[in-house]
Amino acid sequence: MLDIKFVRENPEIVKENIKKKFQDEKLPLVDQVIELDAKNRAAMTEANELRAARNSLSKKVGMLMGQAKKDPSKLAEAEEAKAQVKANADRLAELEALEVQLAADIRKIMLVIPNIIDPSVPIGPDDTHNVEVQRFGEPVVPDYEIPYHTQIMESFDGVDMDAAGSVSGAGFYYLMGDIARLHEAVLAYARDFMINKGFTFCVPPFMIHGNVVEGVMSQTDMEAMMYKIEGEDLYLIGTSEHSMIGKFIDQIIPEDSLPQTLTSYSPCFRKEKGSHGIEERGVYRIHQFEKQEMIVVCRPEDSMDWYEKMWRFSVELFRSMDIPVRQLECCSGDLADLKVKSCDIEAWSPRQKKYFEVCSCSNLGDAQARRLKMRVKGERGTYLPHTLNNTVVAPPRMLIALLENNLQADGSVKVPEVLWPYMGGTKVLTPKH
Repeated sequence: MLDIKFVRENPEIVKENIKKKFQDEKLPLVDQVIELDAKNRAAMTEANELRAARNSLSKKVGMLMGQAKKDPSKLAEAEEAKAQVKANADRLAELEALEVQLAADIRKIMLVIPNIIDPSVPIGPDDTHNVEVQRFGEPVVPDYEIPYHTQIMESFDGVDMDAAGSVSGAGFYYLMGDIARLHEAVLAYARDFMINKGFTFCVPPFMIHGNVVEGVMSQTDMEAMMYKIEGEDLYLIGTSEHSMIGKFIDQIIPEDSLPQTLTSYSPCFRKEKGSHGIEERGVYRIHQFEKQEMIVVCRPEDSMDWYEKMWRFSVELFRSMDIPVRQLECCSGDLADLKVKSCDIEAWSPRQKKYFEVCSCSNLGDAQARRLKMRVKGERGTYLPHTLNNTVVAPPRMLIALLENNLQADGSVKVPEVLWPYMGGTKVLTPKH
């Protein structure tokens, strides 16, 4: 969310940014919110003037009433002053109610005006205009067939989609045996990988209040992603960065405690509305999965350095498991409204002979901090921090990349060396059939 003062003073910059994000339908909102802001400031000014006059007018009434006891001719003047006090009080009540309504109207609009994107973001209407920046590792297509990922898992008796469908419906799964163990090994390795990078491990709440949801994501994303607990002001998290950033709501953070670097484990729950292609079935796009996440809360001048570090952590992690990846810069039209800059890390799929998304790294500037009323107090005063997030690993999708890139011609799967300690020393998974 932008600062209303910035919008007021730079309407053309805000409009140009909206155009770059191909959201022209939002252009009228800029003039609307500036008009509402002008009315709100006028109401506040008048209300403050009435409050300032209240004491002196009340003293005048008291003085005139005292004089009227000796001089009845003063009574009419005293009554007139009392009537003015009453009229002022009524007007002040109207103005205070108007301020509340105008503030709510302004916030509603400000929540949907997109954040100012970084100048380095490529301009384009949708994800087809995202730009490949660089590749890490050599993508290989073996001379033997790579089955669909659920077929690989089934050869180890490692997945049961049918039973999960009976228990929970489409979009759920049972992971079993070696595949379930590999899933947990990846999570444990990712946890320790981030701890070794200096991040503090965190297991956050898996449900959050509506005001936290509003603080960390756009309304559109909220409706498309979040499951709400019926009858309660609670939502199941779609990703743990939401509850981790929410940890700092309404807080004043000492500057000398920055940066705050957290890595968290959590289950994640998503509606995932809409139909998806064959490549997004199985355990690729599901309603429930587990994830290791990272977030950073830092000084504004440090956020771009952290952005670079964070996506490179993802590359290092995947390359340590012999999985080729590439960095893809997200274009303006593919950025969520709160994001200043974002990139995806995509893993190589030898079966599809293309890359697919496994991580998403984002710099959100001070948008979340402003919504959540997070502040930093330091030598230069009080200011808003910047927030960033990035996927460490989301194992169901990560498992696809791991299994495909480590599948051997005989159907066995090599366990990457970094996972051996988490797999009880197992180096190769042998299919059961």
